[in-house]
Amino acid sequence: MLNVELDKVAGIATLRPDGALSENDFESAYRIIDPYIEKSGKLRGLIISTKTFPGWESFGSIIKHFKFVKEHHKKVSHVALVTDSVLGDFAEKIAEHFVSAEIKHFAFDELSSAQSWILNAESE
Repeated sequence: MLNVELDKVAGIATLRPDGALSENDFESAYRIIDPYIEKSGKLRGLIISTKTFPGWESFGSIIKHFKFVKEHHKKVSHVALVTDSVLGDFAEKIAEHFVSAEIKHFAFDELSSAQSWILNAESE
């Protein structure tokens, strides 16, 4: 399951995976995030917050994940990876070659720092 919270005032979506990601998880994310992007033109930031990366339910959910990234990466200014997983550093280095958003890794207990980074980066 993927919990999606959208702070419409700040323009930040926070994604919290709770178990292996499914295709339906990404459909839910589309339904919450896309109307906001259609109205405002972009999302200031996306925070992915998980202690450890839960993986995917199926190959179809991996494809859906990549499709979600492809369709949204130019509409999101900053992505914060808030996790203690070693994949956080890896994803930060690899993803910067494939997405236009600025990406930064934070420890799992640094959620407020990630939020501040997104908000302060927009005002610079």
